[in-house]
Amino acid sequence: MTNKEKYRELCSINKDIPIFSRDWWMDAVCGQDNWDVLLVESDGEIIASLPYYIKKRWNLRYITQPQLTQSNGIWIKYPEGQKYEKKLSYEKKIMYEMIEQIKDLKIGYYNQNFHYSISNWLPFYWKGFRQTTRYTYVIEDISDIENVFKNFDYSKKKNINKARKTVRIKYDLSAQEFYEHHKMTLNKQNQKISYSQNIFYELYRSVYERGCGKTIYAIDDNEIIHAALFVVWDNKSAYDLISTIDPDYRNSGASSLLIYEIINFLRDKVRKFDFEGSMIESVENSFRKFGAIQKAYFNINKSFSFTFKLINSIKYFIES
Repeated sequence: MTNKEKYRELCSINKDIPIFSRDWWMDAVCGQDNWDVLLVESDGEIIASLPYYIKKRWNLRYITQPQLTQSNGIWIKYPEGQKYEKKLSYEKKIMYEMIEQIKDLKIGYYNQNFHYSISNWLPFYWKGFRQTTRYTYVIEDISDIENVFKNFDYSKKKNINKARKTVRIKYDLSAQEFYEHHKMTLNKQNQKISYSQNIFYELYRSVYERGCGKTIYAIDDNEIIHAALFVVWDNKSAYDLISTIDPDYRNSGASSLLIYEIINFLRDKVRKFDFEGSMIESVENSFRKFGAIQKAYFNINKSFSFTFKLINSIKYFIES
């Protein structure tokens, strides 16, 4: 069996692998032929995996994040009851093994976001990789909707009560309608949509087929959509994948009401709600006001070729 065949089998039986790393997700956002996976095995059992998206530029192959994918770095299966010191040694051994496999790929550049559950990146540092800390915001327990609402900031509660008077909540906006609405709202702000229509349609189809995704939207009596969300989930957490807000109706409070309603919908399906984070100050401020906890996750990268080293050095110089 190839690594990818082994990994598909693993994904079919192990529900702990995050949604962004699952084989069918990678098929949707990368294309079936544009991704592969590294594996670490012990006694015939897969104990670690690292699915990756491979691209090519200047005749150089490189690994990078796929569109619409928050994280898809290393996943590790830990022995039950493992002590902390043993855990760190275990991670070091596995990560060293994975790093050697990355080197064997003969790529020019490596760039991946690790899930926030991976809090130790030291083995990558010791092997010359670099790290940038990024943040997401997570509500740890959404099972009690009254408690979740209680932890919302006053401004969010006010927006929700305001929106209830002007909009209705509906579900299952089609892929085409959602995409066109997002494109339209961005055009109003002189921005372009960052993900392709084909990838979004394929991802929408994939999550709906598996019952792990939903669109929710707020519409007024004139049939105008004020805001919409596309949310996906695995067995542990839901993720606010895409938010679209019409700037003409930004003050209607609809976006806050959508967050409340989708959490209420999901509270018996998953434990956590992940806002997917943002390094934009205004967005971070909004997520924090939903009573969410800040979570750090790592962007791990390394240049293996002179070309990419030069490009990244120039980029670092310009941005610093």
